[in-house]
Amino acid sequence: MANNGGFVRVLGRADVLALAFGAMIGFGWIVLTSDFITEAGPGGAALAFLAGGFVIVLVGLCYAELVSAMPHAGGEHHYGLRALGGRGAFVVSWTMLLGYVSVAAFEAVALPETVLYLFPDMLSVHLWTVAGYDVYLSWVAVGAGSAVVITALNYYGIRPASVFQTVAVLFLLGAGALLLLGSFTGGSADNMEPLFTGGLSGIFVVLVAVPFLFVGFDVIPQSASEINLPYKQVGKLLVISVACASAWYAMIMLTVGSGLGAAELAESDLASADGMAALWNSPTMGNVLILGGIAGILTSWNAFLIGASRLVYAMAESRMLPAWLGRLHPKYRTPGNAILTIGALTVLAPLFGEPMLTWLVNAGGINIVIAYVAVVISFLVLRRREPGMERPFTTPAGPLVGWSALVLSLGLAVLYLPGMPAALDFPSEWAIVGGWWLVGAVLVWRLPKITPGADAEERLIAEVTARGGAGGRGVRNEGRDEEGRDDDRDQDASTGA
Repeated sequence: MANNGGFVRVLGRADVLALAFGAMIGFGWIVLTSDFITEAGPGGAALAFLAGGFVIVLVGLCYAELVSAMPHAGGEHHYGLRALGGRGAFVVSWTMLLGYVSVAAFEAVALPETVLYLFPDMLSVHLWTVAGYDVYLSWVAVGAGSAVVITALNYYGIRPASVFQTVAVLFLLGAGALLLLGSFTGGSADNMEPLFTGGLSGIFVVLVAVPFLFVGFDVIPQSASEINLPYKQVGKLLVISVACASAWYAMIMLTVGSGLGAAELAESDLASADGMAALWNSPTMGNVLILGGIAGILTSWNAFLIGASRLVYAMAESRMLPAWLGRLHPKYRTPGNAILTIGALTVLAPLFGEPMLTWLVNAGGINIVIAYVAVVISFLVLRRREPGMERPFTTPAGPLVGWSALVLSLGLAVLYLPGMPAALDFPSEWAIVGGWWLVGAVLVWRLPKITPGADAEERLIAEVTARGGAGGRGVRNEGRDEEGRDDDRDQDASTGA
């Protein structure tokens, strides 16, 4: 169903779950597992993911209520506008945008690194060396070429992108089921000793990666204008997707730990694949898991291109970014200019080689945590300021959940600071964060001061337009402001909300 010439509502229950789960299950479980188990032990790593998952569930409950109340493309952007005003919304959106772009770029680097595992002789035509890593043209071509394909898939519509997502997630789940079965039949408790290593410091090293690896459930709010479900169900699916991801990552730590001893883990570049091969005593099964990892790369990449493009689109519609980024394609009903812009950034990522994997995890992670903090604050502010706001999904014990999520999210953010176990590296990781926020500071300085409220976006657009800083209004705002909210109510009624 079209939304007044805007986005097309085609995503059902399975599509939404595949989108969020696939976003969270990227490639980190393949390429980072050895580091996690080495630092914390199989049990410690699994515990870190369950603890981190609990924090994200609390944040997800805040999101669930907000997306049901404000089901518009751009998610966090609209929550920030209503609760924090124009500049507060920019901070929320800009921080989350770096998280999304960093994940998409991460996958563009992870894919050729995975293909290299399957085809170790693929490297040819040396280009340059980055942080001690040799970058080859063939390696770059795999990552950049795949970026072009994923970008094109999204450009041509949400339906082909969602069908692709569902098929890839099913393949990913099949690979995970084989790994779990192999652990029961070929795993050894002796390999898991010691179950915990590194103490709290080791757990913190794993815990700090959780925001980056779990970012993805928030793709649901980004694509809310394309979901054809009662909004109460959308909120529930968001929380379910986080719980499923927590279980997945904990399962990976324990099953791989049962297949590889400490010495084998230390020598493994892709521990999950080597663990699968050991559990089944078959190199072919290791390759099967690699194919599952590739499916994870593609599902995460696809989902974050969807999420990032909708967030850019929403910021452009509010005139925080150039208006041309907020245009929908007249035929495919996708934010084509935003998709092409983000796709171009992912094409560039492989040029920096394998070191970008770690840089992007940490630089994106701290921004994601900051965005979560801002969303939770928005949740608490709106609970207090607008208690009568319509909330199809209402978070149980809302204030308690909100304050708990805020405290725990701030605790995660502290882990990135200098002197902490998972502090960002200087200069590489701080350069990414600093450069991003240097651009952000310029953009936010140019914004007019807009107070919070339900009409904050309209006032912001009017003020920017009066200053001569914006072009014509985009398709979504024309439809949504004049008719879109009625359309949302009609859609809600038609789906039984």
